[in-house]
Amino acid sequence: MKTQSNQLVRSDSEDTVVQLADLFRLMGDATRLRIILTCLKEPISVGNIAERLALSPSLVSHHLRLLKAARVLRGERRGKQIFYSALDEHIRCVIDDMVAHVGEPLDIEEVD
Repeated sequence: MKTQSNQLVRSDSEDTVVQLADLFRLMGDATRLRIILTCLKEPISVGNIAERLALSPSLVSHHLRLLKAARVLRGERRGKQIFYSALDEHIRCVIDDMVAHVGEPLDIEEVD
């Protein structure tokens, strides 16, 4: 994890724990996670997200609204279209770290 230990100490406030739980619950939805992963590669429009993920544009728009409100993604207008990408490097790092974590071998020894 790329966080300083003093940030971890502050992160146990009740408000922070609730916000983190809400964020992980939001990202725990498989469809939203697929949308986030798609938006990490490059800024992408609603129509292109829908096409790549075989989803309806209205469903993608609904999930994008939630992800923007949670400060996971941001939208940038280009002409008549809005292109979505990760809000900042924090989001990219969290997702990258989690992808690396699930890709690790399951060589866990039990400690008694």
